[in-house]
Amino acid sequence: IRQHREIHVVMGNEACDLDSTVSALALAYFLAQSSPAPKAAFVPVLNIPRADFALRTETTFLLRDQGIPAASLIFRDEIDLGGLHQAGLLSLTLVDHHVLPGADAALEEAVVEVLDHRPLERDRGPPCQVTVEPVGSCATLVTERILQGPPGVLDRTTAALLHGTILLDCINLSPAAGKVTPRDVACVALLEERFPELPARDAVFRALQAAKFDVTGVCARAVSPSPWGQEGALGLISGHLPGLTTEQMLRKDLKVLSGDEMLVAISGIFEDLETFLRRPGLLQDLEAFCQARGYAGLVAMTVSFNQHHEPTRKLAVFSRQEPLRGTLCRALEEATTPSLLLQPLPSPWPCVAAYAQGNAVAARKKVLPILRAAL
Repeated sequence: IRQHREIHVVMGNEACDLDSTVSALALAYFLAQSSPAPKAAFVPVLNIPRADFALRTETTFLLRDQGIPAASLIFRDEIDLGGLHQAGLLSLTLVDHHVLPGADAALEEAVVEVLDHRPLERDRGPPCQVTVEPVGSCATLVTERILQGPPGVLDRTTAALLHGTILLDCINLSPAAGKVTPRDVACVALLEERFPELPARDAVFRALQAAKFDVTGVCARAVSPSPWGQEGALGLISGHLPGLTTEQMLRKDLKVLSGDEMLVAISGIFEDLETFLRRPGLLQDLEAFCQARGYAGLVAMTVSFNQHHEPTRKLAVFSRQEPLRGTLCRALEEATTPSLLLQPLPSPWPCVAAYAQGNAVAARKKVLPILRAAL
């Protein structure tokens, strides 16, 4: 601000999963490398506090493997976006989302570009450039953008980040998971053609999936100093870290919806719902988590995969406010775009409704608009 230098921030969504993180890093790097005599500084921002970064286990694993230290990253609590905007110095590109949460409403007019792969929930007029395409991974859209740019900008590190992200997001390009599209497949093939030394898809996916679902204290680490080298050898070793607390699990993949003066949390949980509901002290932990953050309710969405990469999804709705819990449950039960095909499951407490989700390909990005409309 003191130097009156324009800052062009590239930022993913508030869950800050691997797709959001890599999309922001790769697109900011591309813009910085390809913009003619840029007067702006291009800055990728991870949309979480730095203290939460360790919970994004698949992201920390991949960035560490690519030699990108956490100290080189900029987190949301380390940059004053509001101050930059008030000074007239902020341009904002959104990746992996296109609707800012209510707390960031003042930043809307700074948005100059959007790259997203979820259903369009709001229109943005010119001059904002909007690319919203139904692909499996936002990293696919970023890859396409980079490959259409000047030759030589894409380097091996960026390619490895994009390659791993698309494979994880699209469940190793498995049609059974219901996420992959021909454009995702094409981008993975193009990256492998450009960089044949990239590790084998199965090895990449297994390592990243193991890191993502690491909630028990088994720590995903590379078995060699350069596991993404010519050998393409990725592996896992066991560590002795304590398992995640319930509060950490709820924060690990968190999005927040705002309604009529109320907030509802949507947490992605990477273990089976029955296992999650049996966690000691869970009800007290849910209450404490919501009370501390001002959430009126919480929806926990669990996912697991069998050996054929077919997903099993379940969800739980928690709120001490019966009217809100009823509203959320009815919206989910009666949804038609898409229909979730919910089947009630036993719940230990009346304030928690549990369901098996028959439509297992309806991931969170398809459920969020249903809940947002209900609020």
